[in-house]
Amino acid sequence: MSDALSIEGLWKVYDNGLEALKGVDLKVATGDFFALLGPNGAGKSTTIGIICSLVNKSRGKVWVNGVDIDQDFSRAKRMIGIVPQEVNFNPFEAVFDIVVTQAGFYGLPRRLAVERTTTYLKKLDLWERRKDIARELSGGMKRRLMIARALVHDPQILILDEPTAGVDIEMRHTMWDFLRELNATGKTLILTTHYLEEAESLCRNIAIIDQGQIIWNSEISRLLSQLNQETFVLDTSEDFQPPADGDYDCRVTGPCRLEVSVRRGQSLNSLFAMLSEHGIQVLSMRNKVNRLEEMFIKLLAREQPSS
Repeated sequence: MSDALSIEGLWKVYDNGLEALKGVDLKVATGDFFALLGPNGAGKSTTIGIICSLVNKSRGKVWVNGVDIDQDFSRAKRMIGIVPQEVNFNPFEAVFDIVVTQAGFYGLPRRLAVERTTTYLKKLDLWERRKDIARELSGGMKRRLMIARALVHDPQILILDEPTAGVDIEMRHTMWDFLRELNATGKTLILTTHYLEEAESLCRNIAIIDQGQIIWNSEISRLLSQLNQETFVLDTSEDFQPPADGDYDCRVTGPCRLEVSVRRGQSLNSLFAMLSEHGIQVLSMRNKVNRLEEMFIKLLAREQPSS
């Protein structure tokens, strides 16, 4: 499979000597749904800025579908759609006009621009608001408007920088469904997010960046397989005091509530059997911590120098 994005030896050193990127190597396959994660200041936005020519790199190479951005950026740019973290359209312009105007920047004929604008505003549930000025939209609607604007020139790669920040849970899941459908059409999606459950739900592959360097790059399933232990929260029908010498690390954390830590490969069946013997029903069960978040914290801790 070809690479939609290829980065080799990417460095960014600012005038004050700050090294934002330190030799980043990264490949994103065509058609992938890829997550780039890291704490604040890790280098995510700097990397995206360089890909989109919003930030000048110090050295290194970037190819977009095989096109060197230093040799033919105008061609590379047409293959990229960017949904930035900050809202950056004219708040006093009508929703429909914002998207059509963006199409004009890429030389699309008016008829095609109107056709695509109509399509994406309908898919993103903005059609009824097409005549409203952008400032009247909610935060979630503004996010969806930026997605429509980024897609109107039909890019092969869509980069989303924190696309659901500040969006309520229902709207977030609606956007997830749209992005999954978009990826299913063959578009390559690159996502940065602080909602780690978002990456786990949407993406197949992941790179974690910290202090300007990639510290993990693999399939998400492989990353999650590194977890040696998972903690579940069980809501029970009655209070229960687990035996101290049981097979599980089991703790009472509140009325009718247990926390159970399970080693990789360990089954919960015997725990459920023990509870059933005491007439205790499990009413609900959930992860205490998102698995990807737990792994993310462990990876960053592993990178810290020992004292």
